[in-house]
Amino acid sequence: MSSFSRASIPKPYNEPMQCYYVDLQQSTKKLCLVVGDVFTKFSSSSRTKVLINYEPGSVQRKLLRDACKRLRTETIEVPCIVNGKEIKTGDIAKQLVCSDHKHVLCTFHQANEGLLKEAVQGALQAKTKWEALPFEDRAAIFLKTADLLNTKYRYEVLAATMLGQGKTVWQAEIDAAAETIDFLRFNPKYAEEIYAQQPPANSVGCWNRVEYRPLEGYVVAISPFNFTAIGANLPSSPALMGNVVLWKPASTAILSNYIVFKAFRDAGLPDGVIQFLPGSGRLIGDTLINDVNFGGLHFTGSTGVFNGIYKKTAENLAAGKYRGYPRIVGETGGKDFHFLHNSADVDHFVFNTLRASFEYQGQKCSACSRAYIPASKWDEIRTKLVDNIKQMKQGQSDDFSVFVSAVIDKNSFNNIKSYIDHAKASPDAEIIVGGNCDDSVGWFVEPTIIQAKVPKYKSMEEEIFGPVLTVYVYPDDQYEETLRLCDQTSPYALTGAIFAKCRYAVDTASHILKNAAGNFYINDKCTGAVVGQQPFGGARASGTNDKAGAYLNLLRWVSARTIKENFLPINTWKYPYLSSEE
Repeated sequence: MSSFSRASIPKPYNEPMQCYYVDLQQSTKKLCLVVGDVFTKFSSSSRTKVLINYEPGSVQRKLLRDACKRLRTETIEVPCIVNGKEIKTGDIAKQLVCSDHKHVLCTFHQANEGLLKEAVQGALQAKTKWEALPFEDRAAIFLKTADLLNTKYRYEVLAATMLGQGKTVWQAEIDAAAETIDFLRFNPKYAEEIYAQQPPANSVGCWNRVEYRPLEGYVVAISPFNFTAIGANLPSSPALMGNVVLWKPASTAILSNYIVFKAFRDAGLPDGVIQFLPGSGRLIGDTLINDVNFGGLHFTGSTGVFNGIYKKTAENLAAGKYRGYPRIVGETGGKDFHFLHNSADVDHFVFNTLRASFEYQGQKCSACSRAYIPASKWDEIRTKLVDNIKQMKQGQSDDFSVFVSAVIDKNSFNNIKSYIDHAKASPDAEIIVGGNCDDSVGWFVEPTIIQAKVPKYKSMEEEIFGPVLTVYVYPDDQYEETLRLCDQTSPYALTGAIFAKCRYAVDTASHILKNAAGNFYINDKCTGAVVGQQPFGGARASGTNDKAGAYLNLLRWVSARTIKENFLPINTWKYPYLSSEE
């Protein structure tokens, strides 16, 4: 059976990696690896791990520029894809270039109720053959997808992520290229390790084993706008484990997700295994969550939407609508923090905070949106934060000199602006830099820092999901009290970081903030989790903490069956102690 397959994943895919592979023309060619501020020169064999930096004059820079220009000059029509057929429902919506919202990046057809029901039936028909396919054959599809995204589809998916989702070249590189490919290569290795976990002992005359079955029914994958990698991972990880998946991509990330889906199909994904279903979240949720065959949810998005699905699932369970308990896996919001101790390196804190707060306009679930700074360091830090923010260029995402672009859409713009307007009017807050908003061309919000005069000011507690950092200045002698305040201020618990040289301070923060962050960083920014290094996820209002980028997540997409097989017959029902002889 496929769940017992021990065939090894071929090299280099079975080795740990930090990012994707690129082929080199010359085996001795020397490269410069640039990751953040780390520069390493090394000689390479024929396949080398490297992030591309798109330096001026490079071939990669030209290819990416050309891809962006092409997507700006054509409007792609994206269909629903059900059972391998491209279906145009006629209910058409638009994905706009968020930094230039008069420009339509693509149009897309939205699924209706009838098509959703057809997708369910097609997925269930595909399920029997798919889950019986040997694991190594399923894995090969996603390994091949990784290679296709690194070659054939590389610049197209990067350009779509930049224009459609507002990512700068570097943010697109680490998302749509590196992280996406890492998910597709690491997950087969994690799956292989799961299947290899078998009972450690057998008695004489019997064989014990565990079968890792896919879930009954289908899995619904609902992916967000902010990471192309999440769009790739949410449907593919359950599918890798033998499940069939109905995928609803975010309407503001349609084009990049469609390109990923094209790569899945190009790699040999059978029809019906993953159904591509753009459209209304409410219609898709109501139709697919209410079906008796709903077996699981893989979700990334807002806390409110996730809570609504959780509530609906519970109501359906009470009404007896399901065969079993659906697996609910969700990563939702965050109110992530940087906490400075007075022993810390100030410049290191400032630069990490600028990156964590304002890269990708603060639209990461992990983005730093609140900071706690001791009073003795505040004047110096304030000056450095303000000076550096004034150097940040804001503009079109395909302008390679830009650090900050536009937020994703009008609703987001209005929401962020409301927090800034509140701070301008509040006696409990002061805007120390930024604060301007302009939606005439794109949805632009300046990188903004608010100083909160009370520790539980509105923007210290609530998720904003934009380029807004709120700072609270605390007395140096109230370090532990302020750590507890940090733990208690927000309902979220996704990411957080402590900056300190004093090890006692680090240890104290680690204990007090034990449940405040699922991903906790020491002297590093709270963003940038790497697949295979920092499995990602948080608890409390931030989700179910099932750790994307680790075997823990894949375990949620299997239902284990224990099998004991006896080889030797017994010849009586009696046990020895029943003998009457003394």
